[in-house]
This record gives sequence, structure tokens and C-alpha cells, in this order.
Amino acid sequence: MPDIIKFLKNKSMELYKETLLLHKRAPSTRIASALSTIDLFSVLAYGGFFDITNKKDRFIISKAHGCFSLYPILAEKGIISKNDLEQIGREGALLGTIPDCNVPGIINNGGALANGLGIACGMALAMKLKGKPDNICVFQGDGECNEGSVWEAVIFAAFHKLDNLLLIIDDNKMSMLGRQKEILGLDPLSEKFRVFGWNSYDVDGHNVNELYPMLEKIVQERLNKPKVLVASTVKGKRISSLENNCLCHIISMSSEEIDNALAEIGDSL
Repeated sequence: MPDIIKFLKNKSMELYKETLLLHKRAPSTRIASALSTIDLFSVLAYGGFFDITNKKDRFIISKAHGCFSLYPILAEKGIISKNDLEQIGREGALLGTIPDCNVPGIINNGGALANGLGIACGMALAMKLKGKPDNICVFQGDGECNEGSVWEAVIFAAFHKLDNLLLIIDDNKMSMLGRQKEILGLDPLSEKFRVFGWNSYDVDGHNVNELYPMLEKIVQERLNKPKVLVASTVKGKRISSLENNCLCHIISMSSEEIDNALAEIGDSL
């Protein structure tokens, strides 16, 4: 395991760098939201037990505004081109600031928040009825849990015993309007899912040493219950001006700030 952990940590650092470069080219991207996803995406994409490019498994992005960090992964895996990364956000470009299903490897539009889990539930039920072994994973932000449609889907998944469904919550404890605890106060999230009949797990969403064995354990788990992984993360991770800043959701970094951040990351690679 030490070799794979080291590999995944390196991939995470590379993905931080590539995500910052994308933000430099397209300043309207939500960089703080993307930075909390990176370690999770790195382990999902390169850990060897889940296909996030939708060639085999089904990966639904509900927190779409924070998922442009998937673009470098799609490019490395040959789903899109490196040139597509250079053109992000430009008129006529394949890649918008929010991923949509026009992009190869992306199978849902996610501009409207809190719809991803409902979509995933439909897919998971269809796969079970067809007797197919496909895994369905949905990536969701904690702020989306403020929406009633999420909890309707939670009840649906438990009732139908969708144990081929994994929900990953990017629990960075902030949404566009401020801190979650000051908006609706849904903590403890894990306990709420358990009450609704899910198998619920907590993890440090930036600790690869925890993420890898946890995902290895639960992705293939089949215990007649849907699964949720509540990943504690930091919005704006690795950028001191963004971390714990309630307005970071709408902040764009300057070219100088990005260059400084890239230099720091380069020193650690």
C-alpha cells in the first residue's frame, strides 16, 4: 500500500496545479469549491477501484460548479484533449466553467444543484432491476443537503435497498451564503443518513491514507443499504486567502496569486 499512497498523493498535487492553471485561464470558475474536491477525485480516479470517466461505472456530478477539476483527469485518460484544457471558457470551446454532458466523460448536466442524487437513484434502481453489477456514485456538496429533493432521494434509495449506490458528500461546511452551521445546521450529517437507513461513513477528505482504504472497502460493499461517505474537507484548500473565508465561493484569484500558489505546489512535487 505505501507505493499506491505515494502515487495518489503525487497525483493530488498535480491536480491542484492543473486546477489552478484552469482557473487562471477561466477566472469565472469557482476555484474555492474545486479545491476541496481534488484529493477525493484523485483517489477515485487513480485508486483503481472506480471508473470516474463513465466507461464502466456511473459517476454523477451534482456539485458541478466545483467539478471542473475533473477536466485534467479526463485529458490524462484521453477522453478529451490537452488543447481542450487550454481553451476552457472561451467562446465555442468544448469545456465550460461548469461541466455538462456535452463533455465526453460527463453524463449529466449539473448546473441546477441537488438533482444529482435523484438521477443516481434512478440509474441505481435500473441497474439492480437489470441484474447489472455497475456501481453508481454521486458527488455532492454539503450545501445541497439543504434541499428537500435530496432527502426525498435519500428515502427512496433506502426503501429500494440501493446498495449499488454510493453518495460522496464534499463536506467543506460552507455554501455560497456562508457557513452551513449558520444556515441550516445539518450536523451531524452521518447520523441523519443512518436514521434514514443508509450505511454511513466519515473520512478526512484530504487524507489519502484514510481515503484509499475507505473507498476500497465501501465501493463494492453490498449490504442491502445505500452508502454515504461524508468527507470532511476545506473550501479553498491550500490557498490561505480562501481557506475559512465565507466569501471564498465567489472569489477569483489574480494571476499573481495563482503563480505564487503554483510555485508553492511546485516546490512540494
